[in-house]
Amino acid sequence: MGSHGTGTSLGVRAHEPAPRRPSDRGSGKPADGGTPLDVAIARARESLLRQQHPDGHWCGLLEGDSILESEYVLLHHFLGRGEEEKAVRAARRVRQLQNPDGGWSIYPGGPPDVSASIKAYFVLKLAGDAADAPHMLRARERIRALGGIEAANTYTKIYLALFGQWEWARCPAVPPEMMLLPEWSPLHVGRMSSWSRAIFVPLSIVWALRPRVAVPVSIAELRGGRGRAAGPALLAASTAAPPAAAPGPTAGAVRPRRHRDRLAGASWRTFFRVVDRGLWAGERARLTPLRRRALRAAEAWLLAHVEGSDGVGAVFPSIANTIMAFHCLGRGPDDPAMAAQLEALRKHEVERGDTLLLQPSLSPVWDTAQSVAALLAAGLPASHPALARATDWLLQREVRRGGDWCAGNPTGPVGGWYFQYANEPYPDCDDTAEVLEALRPLAAGAGERAGEVRGARARGRAWLLSMQNRDGGWGAFDRGCDLRPLEHIPFADHNAMLDPSTADVTGRVVEMLVADGLPSGHPALRRAAAFLRQDQDDDGTWYGRWGCNRIYGSWLALSGLAAVGEPPGSHRFARCAAWLRAHQNPDGGWGETPGSYWDPALRGRGPSTAAQTAWALLGLLAAGEPAGEVVYAGLGYLMATQRADGSWLDESWTATGFPKVFFLQYHLYDDYFPLLALARWREALREEQP
Repeated sequence: MGSHGTGTSLGVRAHEPAPRRPSDRGSGKPADGGTPLDVAIARARESLLRQQHPDGHWCGLLEGDSILESEYVLLHHFLGRGEEEKAVRAARRVRQLQNPDGGWSIYPGGPPDVSASIKAYFVLKLAGDAADAPHMLRARERIRALGGIEAANTYTKIYLALFGQWEWARCPAVPPEMMLLPEWSPLHVGRMSSWSRAIFVPLSIVWALRPRVAVPVSIAELRGGRGRAAGPALLAASTAAPPAAAPGPTAGAVRPRRHRDRLAGASWRTFFRVVDRGLWAGERARLTPLRRRALRAAEAWLLAHVEGSDGVGAVFPSIANTIMAFHCLGRGPDDPAMAAQLEALRKHEVERGDTLLLQPSLSPVWDTAQSVAALLAAGLPASHPALARATDWLLQREVRRGGDWCAGNPTGPVGGWYFQYANEPYPDCDDTAEVLEALRPLAAGAGERAGEVRGARARGRAWLLSMQNRDGGWGAFDRGCDLRPLEHIPFADHNAMLDPSTADVTGRVVEMLVADGLPSGHPALRRAAAFLRQDQDDDGTWYGRWGCNRIYGSWLALSGLAAVGEPPGSHRFARCAAWLRAHQNPDGGWGETPGSYWDPALRGRGPSTAAQTAWALLGLLAAGEPAGEVVYAGLGYLMATQRADGSWLDESWTATGFPKVFFLQYHLYDDYFPLLALARWREALREEQP
């Protein structure tokens, strides 16, 4: 919240994970006695407590791919700061992330991505790397084999157009006049997903003004590539995975509805291509009578979203686009709005040796709520000072005013929590549900603040219930953001134009609401359960929108259905439990790479990770799986891979930003999720064999 600020969290260093150091805030040394499971839980609990910041919150590093550093460097060149040390260090990280095959991937171990590779190549040429250097020759050959600049996505081409490396007229139109459309219009900006709004509005200003920055290099050699962008076949061939049982025979089968959707999509793509050509014809003829008014509306929208937020949207792409938009509008670095965006950008920088890493966002509310939930499950009393500090910190970040979510929910009550340190316009359902779950046991242990906790929880629950979609599920940031034709707008190739209901968010919300005392027969829960049952796929799994992939979605869907009374032995649960058992790796763990978003054969396949093993174990627990060989092997994997300091370390990435476009690694996932799984299974085993 704007009035609360970010407290001690201001600054670059404060946004890095708290060091694992001896704690004066822990609950004592891990017991030497007890079972190995007890000892593992105690060690993990102490490790997580050591990472708490003094003001009560947790915030682990959030890592993305090289596109972040590439766009950061290009932004510096756009502002005339390309020679600054920060840009040089970010380019150095881009160089380090190159694959042996010459390209750059959007997740470790993945195939080369043409857009990421083009941006990286351009950045390295700007940094002075010789075009005939071996690593640049490999990059050029790989990019041309992937299709060259012609195969890149919209945002890459717009970045290149800024520097004269691509023609503006060959970029899709991003007209700011969309800001002037009435709210009932299907093309109104409020119909887009929250993250698309935050990216589109500043980008429309840049597109309308179409600046060009002169640079001393050219990447014309990347035009006219010989192939096409990497697809599922290349992905499947290049993604290593340990042996695992194959999916069921109907997994990924094409249903008649999907066929109809493809036909409708082709029609909408044709329609929008015609519209795009018409918009460009109007640009060439200068038939833009509303342009100045549209630019003022877009600028006003940005200025309104600066307030109460660490940058517009509090995510790197929208912050970077806003800086470019303000620059195009003549706002210098001393302008208050521009200065706020530059400061927000600075908070995403992390020093790593002689390189600079850019975080896509900062995750303190999410990490704090998940850490609290894991610690409570592990037996830390609600009255513990660490949890009291966490309660105070979370209460300070409750949303108390309307925001972007009002576009689809204009009469909903105010409440909820966001993801970052400050982002009042954008509370989200996932964070709100997790915070409410974390605060529920703390309401009785908050002392004189118990009433404040109960009030915040009541407001958050009311807001969350008001955000339920017509189909019974919940999306992330918006209600009713599911107008499918918008996915086919030419500039919407970032695969995130909409924010529909998803099984993972819905399952988490349902589990929290039931634990909060809402009866399973409540209309909202009946509708949510129907959504989850209908959303189960042919192979028994659920799609994971925000975590990779089927393991994550299945865990949360199973948890939601179990909360509303789905019997453990139901066919629905048995199918998913069988899938989880069949996809356990020989080492006892589970893993799934982002490749599963392209290729159904890769679902549930990948090197074991602590986080995904925890999700699988929690899913089996929700499905009523009895303790047996599979469960004991999974628990054994977590205990065997726990490090000396009580933590875990996952090398493979397990989180999703935008499926098929952008993936993430939360560096605390491999701490609090394993602790949660071990603690909940210990409780289940005690109930089974007291």
